[in-house]
Amino acid sequence: MKHKDVIERVFVYLDADGDGMISFVELRRYIAAVRGEMVEVDEIVKLLDIDGDGCLELDDFVKLMDGSEEEEKMITELKEAFEMYLMDGYECITPKSLRKMLNQLGESKSIEECRVMISQFDLNGDGELNFDEFKVMML
Repeated sequence: MKHKDVIERVFVYLDADGDGMISFVELRRYIAAVRGEMVEVDEIVKLLDIDGDGCLELDDFVKLMDGSEEEEKMITELKEAFEMYLMDGYECITPKSLRKMLNQLGESKSIEECRVMISQFDLNGDGELNFDEFKVMML
């Protein structure tokens, strides 16, 4: 699957009401559900909202996902973080590798809990997180 196709699938997924825009409310609801905490999504949307309507259209979202030099640095850091979750011989984060890393960080989770966590971002349904899916999770 091409990078742009993944971005468009993520956009459609986040656009809960199907109006072609990701609102503050949709983004907040999704991040809160996934991370269990609120983050300052207002600032993210304000920075990337090209037409100032308070929502991210597909072009805005592509800009967020593709990025600039500053975002390239962020991508490099995300890749390093992603690699910390990988186990030998795997190119994706598995429930087992996620559990192992979380345990090292002092957060005990069962394999089933890790499967559930992964399923929230597993866009291709393979039960693992590739880098593009990880990147979406970390935003």
